[in-house]
Amino acid sequence: MDIITSLFPNGMWHYAMGGLLIGAGVSLLYLTTGLQGGASSFFSSTLSFFSRLPYFQSTGQLSSRGWRLIYALGMVLGAALIWQMAGLDIPTTELPAWQLIIGGFIAGFGARLGNGCTSGHGICGVASFDLSSVLAVVVFLSVAILTAQLMTEVLL
Repeated sequence: MDIITSLFPNGMWHYAMGGLLIGAGVSLLYLTTGLQGGASSFFSSTLSFFSRLPYFQSTGQLSSRGWRLIYALGMVLGAALIWQMAGLDIPTTELPAWQLIIGGFIAGFGARLGNGCTSGHGICGVASFDLSSVLAVVVFLSVAILTAQLMTEVLL
């Protein structure tokens, strides 16, 4: 039990609740519409409002941008609502804006390269027993664990 306390010093309830809410959200989306949720495709479909490049004006981008916009807003507003209901301050970061921007571009590039993001592959794809999603999640997690270990060694 001591390892669990050291890994989760603030408890595990909020992680469990987050997982249950995410699972419920993507399940509700799928059961009511037959659509699979994912966050990275939101950005591509949203760019169809602004960019006239052929990729962003494809039928797939144009036909999905409305529900993807609502889906993304629901993620942001839902998180803010949960934090508000729990009486917590919305967390902030002390990272400089340039680091956040570079991190966003790297994450966005990786999501496009991997044909989806961790939420699309990790939640919807794995639940659908999609082999490419399982492999993508293995790669995502391996790189994340390796990066965390390397950064811990560098910073300590």
